[in-house]
Amino acid sequence: MWDQQKEVNTKQKNKMTKNERTMTIEKTDKKIIKEKNKSPVNKDGTYQEIAKNNKEIREETKNLSSQKDSEAKEQKADPKKKKTKSNKTEAIVRGYNLPISTKDSAAICKFIRNKKIEKAIADLENVALHKKAIPMKREIPHRKGKGISSGRYLDKSVEYFIKLLKSLNANSNANELEGPIITQAIANIGKRPYGRFGRTRKKRTHVLIKAEKKTKWKRKK
Repeated sequence: MWDQQKEVNTKQKNKMTKNERTMTIEKTDKKIIKEKNKSPVNKDGTYQEIAKNNKEIREETKNLSSQKDSEAKEQKADPKKKKTKSNKTEAIVRGYNLPISTKDSAAICKFIRNKKIEKAIADLENVALHKKAIPMKREIPHRKGKGISSGRYLDKSVEYFIKLLKSLNANSNANELEGPIITQAIANIGKRPYGRFGRTRKKRTHVLIKAEKKTKWKRKK
């Protein structure tokens, strides 16, 4: 009996040792697989170390973020620092296929030209209130006011021009122009679609307005 028990115990020990061996082999295999997944294989069969590269990238991003934070703090501390001025010397605004007459818009362009943007807006607002008339040629009745022989008020077209001039003023402020003057104001015929049953053609105009920096005018010799 004693001998039989010894044999059973030895068999159990041998089984335990085999199980332990298989466990250790599986653990080592898992470690190898993880290392292979972390580091890809080159052509030579060597493994690259990505962890170091990731650390370097993180350090660089931290340095850049710290520099930006320091610059922002300096700007807040010293708001009087000079900002980089834009090199642009003009501002442009365009209106395509506006539902207004080309004849009226040409008269408004002539009325606006060689004026400051703010003054042009104020004059057009007075025209909308019927305090001032836009001078026009041909057989048109005379209007009240100094220096105006014949003219009209043109309420609809004036509204569109006021919107364009306001956007031009915003563009000139964005380009940091000092005292801009309207140098160009052009009106051309746009694409005129047909009305109902193709009997009439509707009014459409393209408008271009350009403002430039105020410079000292010199007479040519």
